[in-house]
Amino acid sequence: MEPASPKSATVLAHELVSQHLRQGDTAVDATVGNGHDTLFLCGCVGPEGSVIGFDLQEEALASARLRLEDCPQAELHQTGHERLAEVVSKPIRAVMFNLGYLPGSDKTVVTLPGTTRAALTQALELLAPGGIVTLVIYRGHPGGQEEAASVEAFCEALATTSADRYQILRYEPSQRGKHPPPYLIAIERTDKSDQ
Repeated sequence: MEPASPKSATVLAHELVSQHLRQGDTAVDATVGNGHDTLFLCGCVGPEGSVIGFDLQEEALASARLRLEDCPQAELHQTGHERLAEVVSKPIRAVMFNLGYLPGSDKTVVTLPGTTRAALTQALELLAPGGIVTLVIYRGHPGGQEEAASVEAFCEALATTSADRYQILRYEPSQRGKHPPPYLIAIERTDKSDQ
């Protein structure tokens, strides 16, 4: 019998998010890209829910809009995810990040440590009790290792200062190939209220 192949970080992120989202919830796709996560979130929250997406690149949003034609609950913004709190004011149950660059596009346009940390801070401020933030982190491009280190440092500080409020999970497949595989960090809000 062959061992089961490990789940990809993206598949695991979807599984975790689906356990936290309910019909009618609000979710955020902090890095829309081609809209795969946005479409997944729309399915989780249903037509009564709301999915708010962010991406800097018009090319990405154009591709996502085609994928999201049947998802009126999706609201896309051509701006950086570091402006999340300017757009979103209500509590959110899930936020998904895919850090790196848009597949098949200009690999010099990447997410950055400073803007990602700003977006992560804002996401946690808006995250409802029982909510989750997932970060799929790609390190095989210029700047990827630095962004991963920045997110790791952020999470270590969060675990130190807010262990009573957040649980941080990490899933990293064993290294294979020329580049390190993407890995997942999930931050679950475990407290029961905003007190």
